[in-house]
Amino acid sequence: MAAIKKKTTVGRKLLYLFSYLFVAVWLIPIAWMFITSVTPSGSPVTVISQLFKPPFTLGNYDYVVNNALIWRWTFNSFLVATTTTVLTIMLTSLAAFALSRLTFKGRNVIFWVIIAGLMVPIEALIVPLFQIMIDFNLVNSYSALILPNLAAPLGVFILKQFFDGVPNELVEAARVDGASIFTIYWKIFLPLSRSSMAALAIFTFIMSWNDFLWPFLAVNSEAMFTLPVAIPTFQSAYTAELMIPMAANVLASVPAIIVFILFQKHIIQGIAMTGIK
Repeated sequence: MAAIKKKTTVGRKLLYLFSYLFVAVWLIPIAWMFITSVTPSGSPVTVISQLFKPPFTLGNYDYVVNNALIWRWTFNSFLVATTTTVLTIMLTSLAAFALSRLTFKGRNVIFWVIIAGLMVPIEALIVPLFQIMIDFNLVNSYSALILPNLAAPLGVFILKQFFDGVPNELVEAARVDGASIFTIYWKIFLPLSRSSMAALAIFTFIMSWNDFLWPFLAVNSEAMFTLPVAIPTFQSAYTAELMIPMAANVLASVPAIIVFILFQKHIIQGIAMTGIK
């Protein structure tokens, strides 16, 4: 018994050690980004021995705030990410509920067609999506940034997996009480799937916040840029050094990091409850 306990203790210590090592590896780029953002212009940022030496300055942040449309770009990113998240949750939950609880011809075929969308890379859809935006005169607008992202097969799959596990007794009891289909969806399925939808909302928000390729093609006005599209302009239009782009990257990363820290437990709960490994 003692040998087994000792073996378990050693194994757990090794697991913790490897976990800490992985955390350190993931934190190194973040630490380098932050330190570079407070390094004075002209200082070496690729030499490790020089990276942590003072002086440090907040002048790079001052330059970003006062010489670029950083707040406008942040607003654009926040508006697009928030709107995309809310609409995606609404549409995917309705679709998942219909596929899970309503009986109609071709239901399984529709579900597998939606799941097949997971295998189509966004690069394959760029040309037809852009042509649609041109035909409807939506280029360089918030609609162009939001609408293509509302098709979320992964969200439908996650929520359907959860809805399938809701006991039929709850639905039958609600029907006996005279509840309509929408009432069952709104008052039973949505409250029960709160953790799953929170996890999906976080994934959707972060993916929309970090999206570069489609916003880069969909807008051409500087005032309509989102942060991932706008940050590279610092290196070409404002400076050739890394300090100012890194300061902009820090400011762009803060909202996503805050959202993740505040709601990280919902990610774990949502994934566990939907059975996604």
